[in-house]
Amino acid sequence: MATDGYREHAPPREDIDAMAGAVAVEFGTDWCGYCQAARPAIAQALAGRDDVTHLKIEDGKGRPLGRSFRVKLWPTLILLRDGREVARVVRPSDAATVVQALRALD
Repeated sequence: MATDGYREHAPPREDIDAMAGAVAVEFGTDWCGYCQAARPAIAQALAGRDDVTHLKIEDGKGRPLGRSFRVKLWPTLILLRDGREVARVVRPSDAATVVQALRALD
């Protein structure tokens, strides 16, 4: 389960790729208006999904993890199954959009 804010220090890409099971990596910043607006939708979609590890990673210029996933807009939610990307949602405006993407993990 993720904390409320974005983690400033990201794990190396190799650690993300090695994670087993379902992982949702959310890139953004605490001050980003789009991220703040999407927070309730993402939280609602992930509620009850204890099978999904949710990592909130602070992103920005020169941040290698976000660049390795080619993140361009915030928030970007990347869904991984056993280290492989299966879906991606950029700037979700509602929980239904995130729920639909989460189906790729099932």
